Amino acid sequence: MAAIPDNAAMDTLRIATRKSPLALWQSEHVAARLRAAHPGLDVVLVPMSTRGDEQLDRSLAAIGGKGLFLKELELAMQRGEADCAVHSLKDVPMELDPGFELPAVLERADPADAFVSHAFDGIDALPRGAVVGTSSLRRQAQLRARRPDLQLRDLRGNVNTRLAKLDAGEYDAIVLACAGLQRLGLDGRIRARLAPPDWLPAPAQAVVAVETREGDDRTALRVAALEHAPTRIVIEAERALNLALHGSCHVPVAAFAELHGEHLRLRAWVGSAADGSGVSAMGEGVAGAPQALGQAVATDLLALGAARFLG
Repeated sequence: MAAIPDNAAMDTLRIATRKSPLALWQSEHVAARLRAAHPGLDVVLVPMSTRGDEQLDRSLAAIGGKGLFLKELELAMQRGEADCAVHSLKDVPMELDPGFELPAVLERADPADAFVSHAFDGIDALPRGAVVGTSSLRRQAQLRARRPDLQLRDLRGNVNTRLAKLDAGEYDAIVLACAGLQRLGLDGRIRARLAPPDWLPAPAQAVVAVETREGDDRTALRVAALEHAPTRIVIEAERALNLALHGSCHVPVAAFAELHGEHLRLRAWVGSAADGSGVSAMGEGVAGAPQALGQAVATDLLALGAARFLG
């Protein structure tokens, strides 16, 4: 990949982004980082609405999955209306459509889920039959495993919309991502962190990624300045596991990798959103082979009977 020419210093870089407050925060964060890395570069946002944002009356699994959040942004890049797109990596399919790549993943934020409630301090404090909102099959499965008596109801919309539904009394509690609340300055809404090893996040949760067109070396070189190598290693393990299990929003797959020097550890769980039954596995490997570790832990899960949860 060639170096960026000196005469490109004043060029404009256009970022396709969803219009939700969290997506805009993430894109503004990437834009600020790019301006700092490339003084003189004009970085502008191209906000867009996606099918995943518009169709809130059904679960993501029912309308086609989290890839709905990407398609319009990718089409904007193909049409030449944007140079790159910013995503929550947990929403990015394990295999990108041909013609696209992820040249940068930013440092991971807090990967934990957040228990949010006005009256209760945590899952175990909820009364029998309490109503908990989440649209994630992974969260539903882990809630059922821990509290099979709870009533679980779908919860769609952006962060503020979900909080408003809780505030209106539609739910006794809701489960969101800690990172999303923290990025929006809503840390105070977190009553309890649901964190590893007792509770596992979605693969690549709390990681922001930048997508570009393959062959657009100039843009790829620019955004590569934001790459965080340790985060790349852990998410490669988590996403390799998810790919080996054919994971999607249709399948409750949870995974979390930790890097300690050259030592890599991966925990994973696959379960049922219907009754909370599931299987778990843990593996250890080296930083230089994260995908091999992900595939190995997926093999262990399958040996334990994970196929029955995978549809």
